[in-house]
Amino acid sequence: MIISHKHKFIFIKTAKTAGTSIEVYLEKFCGDEDIITPIFPLVKGHQSQNFKNYFNPIKELKCSRFKSAKITFSNLWNEEKFYNHIPGYLVRSRINKNIWNNYFKFCVERNPWDKSVSHYHMLNFRNQQNLSFKEYISKGRFCLNYPKYTDPIGGKIILDKVILYENLNEGLTEVFNELGLPFDGFLNENAKTSYRMKNSNYQNYYDSRDMETIKHAFRKEIDLWNYSF
Repeated sequence: MIISHKHKFIFIKTAKTAGTSIEVYLEKFCGDEDIITPIFPLVKGHQSQNFKNYFNPIKELKCSRFKSAKITFSNLWNEEKFYNHIPGYLVRSRINKNIWNNYFKFCVERNPWDKSVSHYHMLNFRNQQNLSFKEYISKGRFCLNYPKYTDPIGGKIILDKVILYENLNEGLTEVFNELGLPFDGFLNENAKTSYRMKNSNYQNYYDSRDMETIKHAFRKEIDLWNYSF
């Protein structure tokens, strides 16, 4: 996650959507006062800054459920005002209202069937295991992104732009032009791209039952962006 006071933008990092590569690219243009959260695993050249601080938890606790309340208290205890993959609604509650209202806020979303294949390979790589794709599906621990860019009450999108991963470079070109940042039309950063074979077709991983499982689990994201298998 990045909050750039220098260029007046907030980048919310979703899962398996080139978020780390985008962060590494954006970091080059950040100023000393900008907020950059840590990346895990560490990426060479990345430098986090200004993400640790205390914050007033009252606002988010008033409308939180038990699980999110636990996250709030954990963040407060560890002085983690901001962190990697922090949801947009928590950023909103932890910064000045004028900053949230006036900065350009964006993230990236991805076809859930494709995203799940990428997530599967990442987990196998990091955990050094050989879990089958069907075993991954059966566990049901998917990377839902919509809570990162919607309001938990009502489900309304709270960011200015959600770039679709399938049109990533075109979307980034539009956003970076809006922000006045240089971009040659192609994201050259390739962080965390070694988990999965290049050019592998996600559709080949699925049988009809697994396809329906993802359709059910990601119905919110599918409805929002009209994704299909």
